Amino acid sequence: MTTGTVAQPEGITSPPIDDLLEQVDSKYALVVYSARRARQINTYLRQRAAGMIQGVPPLVETEVDDKPLSIAMHEIAGGKLNFYTETVDPQ
Repeated sequence: MTTGTVAQPEGITSPPIDDLLEQVDSKYALVVYSARRARQINTYLRQRAAGMIQGVPPLVETEVDDKPLSIAMHEIAGGKLNFYTETVDPQ
């Protein structure tokens, strides 16, 4: 009988956090960008299911059971998204 952990776990470790952090400025930015993109993907998938195609589809190959957040993380790791922040002049 063998017990232990899985050598190559799936889920949040794919893509690795280090690969994701190479694409953004900070962990905070990663959370904001991935959540925002996951919401866009979720909206797109719901509209597609209702017969209305609007928005930007996933930019990476996906499987049927992929969740929007996982898709967003793979897009970020693959460098498929451009991020920018607006600066506001506090006059």
